Amino acid sequence: MPKMIVLDYPFRSDVEALFNTVRDLPSPIWLDSGKPRSLQGRLDIISAAPARILETRGSLTQIRDSEGNSETSTACPFALCQATMDDFALQGDKFTELPFVGGLAGFFGYGLGTAPTVDSHKGPADMPDMRQGYYLWALVINHQISQAHLVFHPACPRRLRHDIQARLAAPPALTEKPFTLKADFQASTSRSDYENDIATIKDYIAAGDCYQVNYAQHFSAEFQGDPWAAYLHLRRALPSPFSSFLSWDDKALLSLSPERFIKTSGQQVETKPIKGTIARGISVEDDQEQAINLMNSPKDRAENLMIVDLLRNDLGKSCEPGSIRVPKLFNLESFANVHHLVSTITGRIRGDVSALDLLAGCFPGGSITGAPKKRAMEIIAELEKVPRTIYCGSIAYVSANGRMDSNIAIRTLLAEKNKLHCWGGGGIVSDSLPDSEYRESLAKVALLMATLAKL
Repeated sequence: MPKMIVLDYPFRSDVEALFNTVRDLPSPIWLDSGKPRSLQGRLDIISAAPARILETRGSLTQIRDSEGNSETSTACPFALCQATMDDFALQGDKFTELPFVGGLAGFFGYGLGTAPTVDSHKGPADMPDMRQGYYLWALVINHQISQAHLVFHPACPRRLRHDIQARLAAPPALTEKPFTLKADFQASTSRSDYENDIATIKDYIAAGDCYQVNYAQHFSAEFQGDPWAAYLHLRRALPSPFSSFLSWDDKALLSLSPERFIKTSGQQVETKPIKGTIARGISVEDDQEQAINLMNSPKDRAENLMIVDLLRNDLGKSCEPGSIRVPKLFNLESFANVHHLVSTITGRIRGDVSALDLLAGCFPGGSITGAPKKRAMEIIAELEKVPRTIYCGSIAYVSANGRMDSNIAIRTLLAEKNKLHCWGGGGIVSDSLPDSEYRESLAKVALLMATLAKL
């Protein structure tokens, strides 16, 4: 029986150059910790040339392998992902100490598994609802302990293994191609429409339909050049622990997410919802005052608590009774552009539940829908002008050794052909002020836009 190959690799902190050596291969993906600038980041995972691609549009999933064979299915996309995991299941030693030893990696779009509720022609209509690849190798870099490993699944073809080893033996210096915006980002929602939508949400809350709705607005701009070059500049301006870059065909995802969705390690489960945001201050004193204001804000704490309760309920579908805990509530985490309130919820997954079952039961993340989730999503679909696609979905990996980690795809841009799309939003509650919410939604994406405008 072939065994997993795990090779020590010289630790390097310049992960940009490492990823660049394999970026020309099909469907490259970099799950990026934001190191060395990110304080919270820890792991980087790089791969490319998947053995299988699963791509879902509506109720139909196309499954293609690297040999060009293809089939379609109307089964649940999460179930099809699990079937692929089963096809490549490992036997014997699973190297459980490593986060990723080959497996699924890609994205689950916000609207996965839901009926279309907005006119898709108003936005990036060619985006799939899910795109997952099964990768047979990975370069895994642990910045916390300054170690790196090159891992090959037993099913990885020898030719691909030798190619990867040769590419990574002596990575060339990183060279950047040009990238420029052809025009400034434009909002799809006018200021007056935004304020009217906030009023509508508050009417729904007053009527008892919901407690909170996470409302977002969409922006777009035309560009020319290489989205990879844009990502390099963005990750330096906004280092984030759950960032990622992945590309295929004429598309790329540039995610600078600060938020973990769900992580599993054995039976241990963790989710870290963000709810509560304030812009960083200009001076040290102003910044400290902003942080204190956020930590003491009754509105933001109430929003955070609502989402903690929602996620406790979501995890409860898949976790052992009595195992769910909240070890951190209203914890302050600071990033280049904003302060956030972040809570941590943990549990123990039941023995009859897989990581993908858990993910499906919690998807999409409650921190970006509102509460109760189903009604909040209906209101979002009614009011938002452009489909979210990847925004507020999840970029994730599910390793062959059973581990999983995933982000909430906020601070995330979609490059499609020659257009960039991004979104900014926030949780609306009964005492939300339209002007304050509008400024918060802009603050979340302002640094992204300003960074790209300078290129």
